[in-house]
Amino acid sequence: MDCRVVVEAAVPVYDVATADEAVRIAISKTGAMLNPDLNYVEINMGSRSCPHCEESLEPAFIAADEGLVALELEMTVFNVERNQHAARIARKEIGQRLDNIPLEVLEVEVIESEDEESSGEDENDGSETSEADESPETGDVESKAETDEDDDVLPEFEELIDE
Repeated sequence: MDCRVVVEAAVPVYDVATADEAVRIAISKTGAMLNPDLNYVEINMGSRSCPHCEESLEPAFIAADEGLVALELEMTVFNVERNQHAARIARKEIGQRLDNIPLEVLEVEVIESEDEESSGEDENDGSETSEADESPETGDVESKAETDEDDDVLPEFEELIDE
């Protein structure tokens, strides 16, 4: 099973005057610590709220030109058995690169794989012809499934290369 894990980080920043400046510096600082090893981790502004009145607050707390910024770091963990396993892996991978920055797991969401989604659907409804149908020497069912799977994987890979 694959999981999307969101981890909250409290990133300290120094010599800042505004919350916007603190957020920009914290995102830049975190990106520098994670790259190039974990360039697939998404960095977003965190959300804070007042514990008493539930009022939304800015993601940065500034005092004496120093700030503490709440950031959400999101990554996908593949081939795990349980949600707790995914959370531990994400926290360890991110935590190894972010020295002295506290982390807390906010959310673990199971990602439905394409195999599970298409298992209830009919793979060939007769409107499409595949390479396995056209060539007599590869008429077995496994090569047809592999061909369909490869067609689905390649465009995603090309999109990653373009980025």
